Amino acid sequence: MGVEATQKRHRVVVIGSGFGGLTAAKALKRADVDVTLIAKTTHHLFQPLLYQVATGILSEGEIAPSTRVILRKNKNVEVLLGEVKSIDLANKTVTSKLMEMNTVTPFDSLIVAAGAQQSYFGNDHFGAYAPGMKTIDDALELRGRIVGAFEAAEVTTDPKERDRRMTFVVVGAGPTGVELAGQIAEVADRTMDGAFRNIDPRDCRVILLDAAPAVLPPMGEKLGLKAQHRLERMGVEIQLNAMVTNVDYMGITVKEKDGTERRIECACKVWSAGVQGNPLGKMIAEQSDGTEVDRAGRVVVEPDLTVKGHPYVFVVGDLMSVPGVPGMAQGAIQGAKYATNHIKASLKGNDTPAERKPFKYFDKGSMATVSRFNAVCKVGKLEFGGFLAWLAWLGLHLFYLVGHKNRFTTVVAWFITFIGSGRGQLAITERWIYSRLAMEQLQSAKAAGAVGPKPGTPPVESADGEPAALTKEQAAG
Repeated sequence: MGVEATQKRHRVVVIGSGFGGLTAAKALKRADVDVTLIAKTTHHLFQPLLYQVATGILSEGEIAPSTRVILRKNKNVEVLLGEVKSIDLANKTVTSKLMEMNTVTPFDSLIVAAGAQQSYFGNDHFGAYAPGMKTIDDALELRGRIVGAFEAAEVTTDPKERDRRMTFVVVGAGPTGVELAGQIAEVADRTMDGAFRNIDPRDCRVILLDAAPAVLPPMGEKLGLKAQHRLERMGVEIQLNAMVTNVDYMGITVKEKDGTERRIECACKVWSAGVQGNPLGKMIAEQSDGTEVDRAGRVVVEPDLTVKGHPYVFVVGDLMSVPGVPGMAQGAIQGAKYATNHIKASLKGNDTPAERKPFKYFDKGSMATVSRFNAVCKVGKLEFGGFLAWLAWLGLHLFYLVGHKNRFTTVVAWFITFIGSGRGQLAITERWIYSRLAMEQLQSAKAAGAVGPKPGTPPVESADGEPAALTKEQAAG
């Protein structure tokens, strides 16, 4: 057999199955390459609609189709499930782990689209009581906490505890926070109205707070005020210049601009205040002389989205730090297309890294839905809100959903929710609420070499007298 017959094709490894990773794999469908997509989930998550899973509008399957099924017609793509543990730029390998199985995948070109995770700004312990909104698990857990809060309020006979259970706090007044606060208010006002006998869900408090002085800061003052006024008409309390300094089982502590602190007693807390780049970003930067990460852990890439000294190692999506490029789906999609275009050009000998044109982001605008029939939209210098913005929001999100079936069922679910008052996805289970915390405790115990407590054993007290592990009731709080 000749040398040409035995030579392998160009190998491209893509890390992540989000907008960036999936776009990259699709773009290389007809290229003379072998693609390996490595992701720690089996699905492609349409993250902008995650809050609708949390509030019972959509099912998780409608926004998280199987990555394998999406790419099954791409014969040059192999999908591997596993969490990437290491990237070796010198030897051009990626090591991933699934359960106890390690897989080493070599590459000639690498596209890292590992995304970002929730940031608690150094207070990771807040996460035990205030889940973020980055994964399907987060959304299902939050749905359980929202519905569970109403259920607990119906049962309790203590007026103070009832008030606490019926107080919902959303931390972070960006698009996700605005959308969540609006939907929680609509669940209480429309869907749950008349469903209880001891409480009136419309009496609940929904609080949206942020340390910033405005709602939706990236979209400008005009649209931020539009969104704020709409939320206030729905009964949402907007508290700005309010920094969260502590989160616990009973509620949160807030520090005002003048330095004074106050308490908000609440059962259901949601964190949507910040993002942190995947730890793989720092790992890559440390192996590239001169490449750094910013304060959020994102890689400060070169103008061609690569890291110094490695012209075919691209970082795209939420993990890349490029001035003027927001952490949105469009940035990931455009970055992935840019990277794959250069990989395909290199196969024909038409790519000279030193002469590449810098990546140029085309801003297609931004939008956020506030409530049914109301959204805000910014496209270039054009800013508008209301019903037309809401229709534009619906159309854009339908366009980027993967799969005709998912688009159809989403339209049906939207029709039921927005025209009527029902929500088809209000089922909750104990496992959704408690499993994340149980898994974290188990992982901590394994890391410490300890054996977990037997079922029914009270939580062990720490040195300061506080329980070292959350009970099921505390987790739900």
